[in-house]
Amino acid sequence: MILLVILPLSAMLAGCEDEPPLTPKPRAFPKVDYPEKRYQEFDKDYCAFTFEYPVYAEVQQDTSFFEELPPHPCWFDLYFPAFESRLYCSYAPINSPAEWEGLRRDAFNMADWHNKRANYIDEIIISNQEAGVGGVAFVMEGPSASPFQFFLTDSTSHFLRGALYFNTEVRPDSMAPIYEFIEADLLRMIETFEWD
Repeated sequence: MILLVILPLSAMLAGCEDEPPLTPKPRAFPKVDYPEKRYQEFDKDYCAFTFEYPVYAEVQQDTSFFEELPPHPCWFDLYFPAFESRLYCSYAPINSPAEWEGLRRDAFNMADWHNKRANYIDEIIISNQEAGVGGVAFVMEGPSASPFQFFLTDSTSHFLRGALYFNTEVRPDSMAPIYEFIEADLLRMIETFEWD
């Protein structure tokens, strides 16, 4: 009887000695290869402004808006294929103070819509008097669908709104390094922005 208990027990112990203990793999984020920061000039004839944007981004003009033409030909995306992200840009001419106020109010409302998920929204005043460019940048912290939005205007004739989105689930901790890399490009765009 003792032999029936000892024999299986010794077989199990002998089998356990050869394998190393299992250890879980550490949690990590995927490695991202960042391209070298180099810029080129945006000077499309369908827009009334110029700015610098990275060479690793593609300009894609919008050709449809809810199955119709966009309200203005100067609607485009800056697509960052390496990061699966887009800066959606929409331009509107200003014909009256009431139009300007409506566009400004819409930009604030669209940024505020993300306040449902964002932990905090920081509003940064943009003012480049030499170039006649003013506006506001909205930096959303937390699990917001769009971490960065802005509008640029001369307050009399031109209005441009931009919103950055990533084609992935919102994970602020894992996306932070990529967002910071692209944010530097967007700030460069805003700093070099000039109306024609």
